[in-house]
Amino acid sequence: MRARILIIIFVMLFAFTNQALAKEKTTEKPAEKTPAVEKKAEKPKVKADMKGEIKVPSSVLNISKENTYPNSAQDLPYLEPSKLAKAMLKTSDVPITNPDLIRLLNESSINASKVAFWYRAKIYLGQWPLSYQSTETTVNWEHQEINTNRLDNRGAKATAKLYYNQTAHKKVTGGLTASIPNAEAVQKMMLITAAEKSKLPLAFQTAVGAGTKKPNVYHVSPKQVGYLHSYVPAVNERGRVTYGEVYIVLKGGKREIVIQNVTQQGIGAWIPVQDHVSLRFHTSNM
Repeated sequence: MRARILIIIFVMLFAFTNQALAKEKTTEKPAEKTPAVEKKAEKPKVKADMKGEIKVPSSVLNISKENTYPNSAQDLPYLEPSKLAKAMLKTSDVPITNPDLIRLLNESSINASKVAFWYRAKIYLGQWPLSYQSTETTVNWEHQEINTNRLDNRGAKATAKLYYNQTAHKKVTGGLTASIPNAEAVQKMMLITAAEKSKLPLAFQTAVGAGTKKPNVYHVSPKQVGYLHSYVPAVNERGRVTYGEVYIVLKGGKREIVIQNVTQQGIGAWIPVQDHVSLRFHTSNM
């Protein structure tokens, strides 16, 4: 009698599993076309963001070759999600662009068997900054003064020449305008966005070494004192950060990301422009 019951139960489980697999195959077929549709929809958005490219004034000079202090380039490209990460990111109702969270998903491995349809699991990954949305990107070309060259030509009868010469080593550090949870990850997302929109070499820290020079000439007339002020430019990036509690939910053979308790917070940052100086020249009889 027990043997018959076990055989009946086994046959029922086998039939139910085949039905579940057949349903998944039918539902997976139309989903294969969605990546191509999504890629086509993303292209106009990227182009629209790039239209507001910032023009560099003629008073701003590139000193990457002349700078006596070699700044390390802070290149933060978008991290390419793995196949598993891409599939899981599509299941989230909230957009996720945080490179640290994407890296975590890339390093994860989930081997869920489709036969185990009764399997259930919910894994809490913590509260994360999920994405950053820019609302304004502007540049202050005279963000921080780093040097002043002075030439007194009041006792001369001929015009004198004044050049830019960095007299002391100067370091300029940027940062967020307010304290915010997981600030380092937020800075990365803001840096990526600001660099793409401005097309400028950005970093949260830059330096200009002593002895850095440019051959640009500034003429000081007789009976005048010439002043050449030097500044490090910086981008002012403003926008909103989306936070949420991240869960990985496993249901049989399905794997998805569930976001709960979503919140948004406004934030701004000053991000210096690397290896660039803005020069402002003026003369006076004093």
